[in-house]
Amino acid sequence: MEQFKLFIELTRLKKPIGYMLLFWPCAWGLTLAYDFSEEITTYFFYLILFMSGSVLMRSAGCIVNDIVDRKYDKKVLRTKNRPIASGKISVQAGIAYSLMLCLLAFIVLIQFNNLTIYLAIGSMPLAFTYPLMKRYTYWPQLFLGITFNYGIILGWTSVNNEINPLILISYIGAIFWTIGYDTIYGFQDLIDDEIIGLKSTSIKFKNNYKLFLMFVYGLFFFSLIITGYVFNLFNIFFLITLIMVFFHLFILQLKKLKFKNPAICLKIFKSNNLLGFLIMIGLLLGKI
Repeated sequence: MEQFKLFIELTRLKKPIGYMLLFWPCAWGLTLAYDFSEEITTYFFYLILFMSGSVLMRSAGCIVNDIVDRKYDKKVLRTKNRPIASGKISVQAGIAYSLMLCLLAFIVLIQFNNLTIYLAIGSMPLAFTYPLMKRYTYWPQLFLGITFNYGIILGWTSVNNEINPLILISYIGAIFWTIGYDTIYGFQDLIDDEIIGLKSTSIKFKNNYKLFLMFVYGLFFFSLIITGYVFNLFNIFFLITLIMVFFHLFILQLKKLKFKNPAICLKIFKSNNLLGFLIMIGLLLGKI
């Protein structure tokens, strides 16, 4: 039972924000691609598959992250008690857990068409090398955005079995969303990261953080508007996007953000789960 509790802690299963932020782009891409005049059960079946894959791959990613960062995690107040950093779980056990989760994720993946399988496998090197990026570049959030929002493309290809250049508008726009919310998340460890020599957009733009966040969130918001036009979504999508999403990004997040207050930063970061849900509802209403 103690090992099971440590496994739950290691994979962050009690912190759903991570896998939900991985799931929402999958759901967006699937919703944009799906023809709702057809059988609806296939849509929900794919949603379940994407949710399962998100939980499994995010859990495996957390383990790999903790293995790679174990020496740094020991020096950061927020992370020093993580199972691998504290020595409660060995590196070897962590690798075994990660391989097991990847195998389960592969079983989920092979339920899709071949193109989706190949594209998903092709993204794995970037997904598992992301934790190394903060050692070499101030833009690890960019690499996280490329990885976390890849599900938009997979959601699209799972239905259409081809890549439409128009879906790349949504994908690129969502990358800027991730850069924004992960910059906010990184403010929690700003002081510790600077001391131990790690890099991030949180550090790079700390003196002009609101201007930077307004820029990346603005690009994301603009991409949503373009998505609505190119996919001919109904007007209710624009109503939700223009009012609710705009209010959430620029009022609830940016206006209330205090980057030196870790509790506020974490609360604002977690609020992006609601934002993902709002966009999902907007896309659904815009399609049906």
